[in-house]
Formats: sequence, structure tokens, C-alpha cells
Amino acid sequence: MTSKNTSVTYSKTDAAYMEKRGLRRYAGSWSLWALGVGAVISGDFFGWNFGLSVGGFGGLLVATIIIAIMYIGLCYSIAEMSPALPHTGGAYSFSRTAMGPWAGYITGLAENMEYVLTPAVIVVGIGGYMGSIFNSMFGLEVADPVWWLVAYTLFVGINIIGVEVTFKFTVVITFLALAILIVFWIGAVPHFSWEHALNIAPQEGGSLWFPMGYSGIAAALPFAIWFYLAIEQLPLAAEEAHDPVRDMPRGLLWGILTLIIASFLTLFLNAGIAPGAEKVGTSDEPLFLAFKTIFGDGMGASLLALVAVAGLIASFHSIIYAYGRNIYSLSRAGYFPKWLSVTHSTRKTPYIALIAGAVLGYIVALIIQYGESFFGRVPVGAVLLNMAVFGAVIAYIMQMLAFVKLRAKPGIERPYVSPLGNAGAIMAGLIALVTLVYLFLNDDYRVGVYGSAIWFALGLLYFALYARHRMILSPEEEFAMNLGTGTASSEKEQQG
Repeated sequence: MTSKNTSVTYSKTDAAYMEKRGLRRYAGSWSLWALGVGAVISGDFFGWNFGLSVGGFGGLLVATIIIAIMYIGLCYSIAEMSPALPHTGGAYSFSRTAMGPWAGYITGLAENMEYVLTPAVIVVGIGGYMGSIFNSMFGLEVADPVWWLVAYTLFVGINIIGVEVTFKFTVVITFLALAILIVFWIGAVPHFSWEHALNIAPQEGGSLWFPMGYSGIAAALPFAIWFYLAIEQLPLAAEEAHDPVRDMPRGLLWGILTLIIASFLTLFLNAGIAPGAEKVGTSDEPLFLAFKTIFGDGMGASLLALVAVAGLIASFHSIIYAYGRNIYSLSRAGYFPKWLSVTHSTRKTPYIALIAGAVLGYIVALIIQYGESFFGRVPVGAVLLNMAVFGAVIAYIMQMLAFVKLRAKPGIERPYVSPLGNAGAIMAGLIALVTLVYLFLNDDYRVGVYGSAIWFALGLLYFALYARHRMILSPEEEFAMNLGTGTASSEKEQQG
């Protein structure tokens, strides 16, 4: 029966439905920390640097401080919500419980856009690094989309093999990526100079610190997000964690501390050595430029840059995990087509969701790369980054609204309570809202943001016309209706 309040129809499933969608618990504190840090660490290798070209060093520095404040508020809020609602749905389940099915779907769709497009951004970086390295070492030029295909095939395959392999690889590759960054930071210190960091010529009304003026701070916000984007994916591992109540807050808070330290070291030391912020701000392989400065333009720098690809791989691999669980949880509840949530009979991994997300991300990257006749010459990596950020900030706004609403709802046990409370969530939500507005103000990347808006609109249309009449009482939906107490909620939603 259709609910009068929400116009959503639910069906009760049999045991066979959930058996075909089973997951396996494996992750502990270290695995969750590695998943969070690994998902983001590529932001220190590629993506953040485009903020130099739109805001200069000073603009990106201030933007990074603002965004760090946003993520602190976000992570503390999620650290409270995740152990209270320990489901694979993560952000979608927070909004669903707080504000109903429509809010849950909007949040889930926004995160889906973020997690499908973020690997597409990262794989562009992988292609840039690998192309430069192979050309430098062997004189071979391989088309970037070939590298994209190789990367998707390999790391989707690892994610399908099993959750144990996925998390073990995540821990190893995350530590390797951090080790590479430490080598870079130590090597870059003797080469640092303010002349390199401030070598972008000021525009009219600008200065060496803020060459595009103070408006450059706002323009740099989406790129500063790249230092931290996807740390919030950790709640998606709730049903595969041994003890999400204890381990999820630890993973989130230690993870964001690690990333904040790394972000400021990378910003100063990559922009502040030759060839300087102007060239670094337009490069697809900024760390490779730094290694050339530190170790010379020879085989040694190329080999180190090849190792540096580990940072991109860490995030690529970890966010493939994220979009797989996001698609899995939304399709298990009926928001997306239900066949997407079927897991492997023995490996218990959502293999269909993993493959579907890879195909979609690869197609989007190809469209932007080869759509020059339609879009004009656009920087594919930066456009994809802004598309991913578009989804991310919508999800952040919705989650912070959910946090405030959940604080007012009785019947939910909170094993961890954020010391920042509603103030931290409101601050994070407001910064995310400002960033969303400024995404539309850069002409170079606007085509991607409009594309994301169309994607979002089509998703909402699908839910309105089809999916909302065919919902399933998944764990997230049952919890939301009962508020974890075993009693029906005041929404009076009916089971069909």
C-alpha cells in the first residue's frame, strides 16, 4: 500500500532475497583507517594543484584551511551517526532515517555521483603519470584511455575477489603511498622557495599571494576539497567491519588528522619548489615535476614517479570499493535496479555494482576526453573533479541536515557523541553550500557541473516515476521506519 505521507510503496522480501545479497565481515580499526586515508591520499598526488591556477598559492592556502574546517565538522558528525546507524547505506541511511525516503535517495544519488566520478578523475591522473613515465623511460606513447582501461580492469578485479584481499591491499598500498609522500616532503625541504610558490603573475587587482584577488579563494574551494574528498566513505564498510561501533569513529578521526597534516605539507612543498606554482597548477602529474627537481630529470626520477602512482592507485582502489557498496545498498533497498545488488555466491562481493560503476565512470571520462567538437577544449581531469565535488557537497549538506535532525529524534542509541555538536555540523554544511554555489562560477569547468546537474535530475525523475513504487524493506529502511526501537515510526509507511 502507498503511504499517504511519502508516496513510497514497500515490499517485504523473503530470506532468499537477502541471501543473494550477503556481505562478509572483515575490517578492523587499521583497515578502516587505511580505507579512509587510502581513498583520499591521491589528492596529494593529483587534483589539488588545479586550485593554484584559479586562486594562486594564497588563495588555495586559505581555501584549504576553510575546507579542513568543513571536514573536521563533517567527520565528527559522521563519527556520531555511523555507529548509531551501522548499515552499508552510510550517508543515505542517515538522511533516510532523519528526513524520509526522498532525502535518503537524494543523498545516496549525490554520493553515487561522487564515488563513480572520483575514480574517473583519479584514473585520468594515473594515465597522465604512466604516459609521462613510459615516454621518459622508453620513448613510448600510449593513449591515456588504454591506461584507464587497464587500471579499471585490474582494481575492479581485486575488489571482486573478496573483502579480505581488498582490505589487505588497501592497508599495504596506503602505507606505501604515505611512505612516498614522506620521501617527497623530506627531499623537497631544501629546494623550497617563496619565489616558486608565488610565481603566478597577478591579474589586475591581484597580488603575489592572491594573483586572482580574493575571489580566487572561492574558486579554489573545489580543488582544496580534493585533499580530503571521500574520507566520508567509511560508513559504507559498516556491515563488513567487525565492530563498527568502536572502530568507525577511530578510523574517521585518525584518518582526517592524517590527511590534514599531509595536505598542508604537500601544498607548501609541491608548489614551493621548481618549476613553481604556475606550472604545477596546470600539470596532470605535479609530484613527477617535484621528483625531477629533487632527483634530476633521469631514470631515478621516473622510477620514483612510477612508485608515486601508488598514491593514485590507493585512492582508485579504495573508492571503487565505495561506489560498489553505495550502488549495492541503494539497489538492495530498491532505489536503484535491484539486480545491481546481487553479490557473488562465494566471495560475497557486489560484483555487478562494481562492474557497472566502472563502465559508467569510464564512459564519462571518454566523453569529456573526446567530446572536443561538442564541449570545446576542456581539461578532462579538472572537469571530472568538479563533477565529483558537485555530488560530494550535496551529500555533505544533506548529511549535516540529517545530523541536526537526528539529534532531535528519540530512540537512537549513540555510542559516540561529537564534541562539536550541532555547531560543527552547521558550519560544515554552510561551507559545503558556499562551495556548491561557486562550482557554477568557473566557465572552464561549468560544462561538467551542468552535466552533473542533468545526471542528478534524471536520477530524481527515475525515482519519482518508477523506483519509489517498488521499494524493499532493506536493513536501512526497516531501521528508519522503526528508529531502531522495534516500534513503527510516526511516518505510518505501509508495507505492500
